[in-house]
Amino acid sequence: MSTVVAVQKNPGCLVQLVWFALVGWWAGQIWIGIAWALMLTIIGMPLAVVMLNMIPQVIALRGQTGLVVRSVGGKTVVADVPQYNFFVRAIYFLLVGWWLSALWMQAAYFLCLTIIGLPLGFWMFDLVPAIVSLRR
Repeated sequence: MSTVVAVQKNPGCLVQLVWFALVGWWAGQIWIGIAWALMLTIIGMPLAVVMLNMIPQVIALRGQTGLVVRSVGGKTVVADVPQYNFFVRAIYFLLVGWWLSALWMQAAYFLCLTIIGLPLGFWMFDLVPAIVSLRR
């Protein structure tokens, strides 16, 4: 039997909330704006995708490791999460990811401006890499 657990090391909830309150709410919006400006150029597009994938880190210090831990027969194995084919991700980005991620991030940003919507907004920012480019 195999158990899969996503490994994610983040600062504590209080540190994330303080970061968001002091820096993340305005720095995230600037970060998103710069990424979208870079996306308008062919040369800047790869950097824009990397920046958009880093939104959870900028907004609330929520990094993503992309590692899984598997327990197989009593042994622990750490491996990268398999990604979708590059061409599938590129086609998805060109047809859906660029515009859907803009709507998604703005909705998450506005949810984060309310106390009641903050947890949902943080969760939405955690999903930005998947929305932009099907990143796992």
